[in-house]
Amino acid sequence: MDLGLTPSELKFRDELRSWLKQNAPSKASLSATTTESPAEFHRQIRDWQRKLFDGGYAGIAWPKEFGGRGASFIEQAIFQEELALADTPETATIGQSLVGPTIIAVGTEEQKKRFLPGILSGEEVWCQGFSEPNAGSDLASLQTKAVLDGDHFVVNGQKIWTSFAHFADLCLLVVRTDPAAPKHKGITCLLVDMKSPGIDVRPLKMMSGDAEFNEMFFSNLRVPVDRVLGKVNEGWNVAITALSNERANLGIGLYVAFKRNLDEVIEHARKIRRHGRPVIEDPVLRQKLVQAYVDLEVFRLNTTRALSTLNKTGVPGPEGSIQKLYWSELNQRNAQVAMEVLGPYAQLTDFEGGRIAYNYLRSRGNTIEAGTSEVQRNIIAQRVLGLPRSY
Repeated sequence: MDLGLTPSELKFRDELRSWLKQNAPSKASLSATTTESPAEFHRQIRDWQRKLFDGGYAGIAWPKEFGGRGASFIEQAIFQEELALADTPETATIGQSLVGPTIIAVGTEEQKKRFLPGILSGEEVWCQGFSEPNAGSDLASLQTKAVLDGDHFVVNGQKIWTSFAHFADLCLLVVRTDPAAPKHKGITCLLVDMKSPGIDVRPLKMMSGDAEFNEMFFSNLRVPVDRVLGKVNEGWNVAITALSNERANLGIGLYVAFKRNLDEVIEHARKIRRHGRPVIEDPVLRQKLVQAYVDLEVFRLNTTRALSTLNKTGVPGPEGSIQKLYWSELNQRNAQVAMEVLGPYAQLTDFEGGRIAYNYLRSRGNTIEAGTSEVQRNIIAQRVLGLPRSY
């Protein structure tokens, strides 16, 4: 494929870059999800999303009929790259990248009219109620139940590791509506108002200090039947559509962030001295830095390949699992290298604002969130390579 940008894509990039210089806020020093100020982070997400919306940069690849820009997937990737290069605050990514495209794909006309505008404008922030204590990456083993009672489903159960549930307005919730059905059947997706009675949200603080994840407990939560996304008992395919959109929208921005981190570590390695010489002259550590650079370039090229496929077919495929597996393990390795290269400096809270140690601690969750490495390997084996199941 031609890796160069077309004239129209270059025009889009330059216009966006100019707009960001004039409008992008500086990234808050506040950690994205600290419990000390969840309201401030919530306000930041809403305000930045609204500014993007007013500037015509919300829902880049969404069809124009639903309020999006109708741009190509290449332009969407350019958008993600430029936001990462400008180091802007986080956007309402779950709504835009995961929930919105799924509603566009399988939602009713009433659901599209009700929910899509609020996603683009930032007026409504979404969370994703998938994982459970005994059904994390094995989503089909979920036990949260929904029983039909008149024109409502009554929901009881628990979810865990739910990002941003502590300030989300709405939730894409996956529940079991037919306990007698086979494992991947009898599942339904619901669009839930987080202000409804019967929802108890409890933040979970991680070793990195963040509290972006939450437990959610449902006690006789009532959800109207018109909030079913897709068809009753056919929610597995809806959930897979949502997860495919999630994994397809990560690569470009992550590459920029990882490259920035590695470049900073290399620069520090030139300045920090150990045993009478710059760290970068240590042959073992130098080799690890070279390997980190090579791994990052492999990630960039794989991202480009996945983007090419997405741009041709318009549908995110299982290749997203290759990227998820690769970047999550790559980031853990590179965070480890950073700690080894910088040594005691990396553990100081006043060195780079404690970011090196934070990245190391936070990267531990990369191989669990959005599907564990074990599950990603199964998807790659079965859906990409076509290998037979072992059971």
